[in-house]
Amino acid sequence: MTAKILEAYIDRIYGYAINRTFSRDEADELSQEILFTAVKELPKLRDENKLDAWLWGIASNVTKTFKRYMGKQRAMYSYDAIEELSYEDEYFNEDEEIYDSLRTKIAMMSAIYRDIIVLHYYDGLSVKRIAENLNIPEGTVTWRLSEGRKKLKKEYNEMNETALHPVKLHIDIYGSGDYNGKTIPFPSAYINDALSQNILYYCYEKPLNVEEVSKLCGVPAYYVEERINNLVKREALIEPTKGKYQTAFVIYSDKYGIFCEENAEKALLPIIDRMVNAFKKISDEAKDIDFYKAEKTEDELLYLYAVMALGYATKYSSLPFPDFDIKYDGNRWNYIGLMESGKHQRIGISMQKSANLGSRGVYSHTSYGMRGALGTHFRKMMYDNYINVCEDLLSKGKTEDIDSLSGAIKDGYIIKRDDGSFFVTVPAFNIEQIRKFDEIAEKHLHPLMKDYCKIVNDFVSEYKKLFPKHLGDDVMRLCQGVFLGMCPYIIAYGQRNGIFTKPSDPVICDVIIQEK
Repeated sequence: MTAKILEAYIDRIYGYAINRTFSRDEADELSQEILFTAVKELPKLRDENKLDAWLWGIASNVTKTFKRYMGKQRAMYSYDAIEELSYEDEYFNEDEEIYDSLRTKIAMMSAIYRDIIVLHYYDGLSVKRIAENLNIPEGTVTWRLSEGRKKLKKEYNEMNETALHPVKLHIDIYGSGDYNGKTIPFPSAYINDALSQNILYYCYEKPLNVEEVSKLCGVPAYYVEERINNLVKREALIEPTKGKYQTAFVIYSDKYGIFCEENAEKALLPIIDRMVNAFKKISDEAKDIDFYKAEKTEDELLYLYAVMALGYATKYSSLPFPDFDIKYDGNRWNYIGLMESGKHQRIGISMQKSANLGSRGVYSHTSYGMRGALGTHFRKMMYDNYINVCEDLLSKGKTEDIDSLSGAIKDGYIIKRDDGSFFVTVPAFNIEQIRKFDEIAEKHLHPLMKDYCKIVNDFVSEYKKLFPKHLGDDVMRLCQGVFLGMCPYIIAYGQRNGIFTKPSDPVICDVIIQEK
């Protein structure tokens, strides 16, 4: 009878061991000891029909011995690799290779057992999906989840009530870098798994050690430690004191939006009517510029005019913008986290800008997202090859880059019409046209900038008190966006007072500008 027959019992032996031990290491060790003894004694079993009773008899005897000598260190296996048994030579036989295989499978199963907890609770996968991913029966997944919960209950008597109730956090970056999101992913892709998100969330307000994070997440400490090491390596966590970790970037939650709703428009009241009138005059004059308007109405373009004009006026802002440190990949950027419910309007404008620097370096694409009930919809910035295609169509009416054209159509930057022609959906300014627009913005906003800058600076001095103190530079960089971020409040005020018309359909607010 070959020892290979014992493979069918691995799951059950491991479950047996879990129910009779108090830690993962002990369960691993006991299950392997049972297998080792079974392989050694198997030649003595003459009747295969008695295998089941015989095996569990061995398991019972081994367990009794194991409990008597539980204090002994026997190092059956390390975290990822199995070590050699110091006493195996005494029992060397033809089944040693099979035993090594069984022992390795126990260790692998132990890892999968740990992973299932994370896959289910932190990655949100169903039992069926986990079974498909790991190529094991659904029943095995269900059993391991059940055992995992029991194990966690034993190991974490003081586990926080947040355990196994993960938060959802969206992580992005801002700054500069050579990424395309596909073959060269944004750095956030390396820390965006659910467990890492939760570690970052819990370490945001104050530094925590591994054990504290483990209790909050409901995940064993050795698993948390692995993710923390990666987060430190990716510069998403810092270690302000030995063994304590804290998130290295701002995570926006509803408390910031609530503060803005209660204070932003109130702060603008001394000047808000004059700002609304300035936006209206800029819109009235800008419509006479002969730029490519992408068939947008003047009501739709007012949003673009307002944010472009205030963006031009940021030259008057005295808010500091600390330089980015150079990150591990050689670029200058930082992460930003979002876990807002959407119920509260935080100050700020989501802005992404890209340019075809890698190819032509002539045009840029800027996309704005104004939060709140303003009738706008944000879409991501273009890749440089999409900008090239739009440049071709606007200047020559055709392009040779069919692959990029297809991608730009898929993402909505270009529409193919029924007659076969192509239509660019983004307004575009050439150098002369943008110069004229800036002159209009200067004429109407310059007289207001002294008062506006004071309002913004006073608001920021209070707003930044909401953020953790260790994020000083990051907070000041993001608070510089308050200058432009007041724009949605001004527009919302104009809508409520009937000066601006709120579009019936969401407006995409983006623009292509010729740089040189």
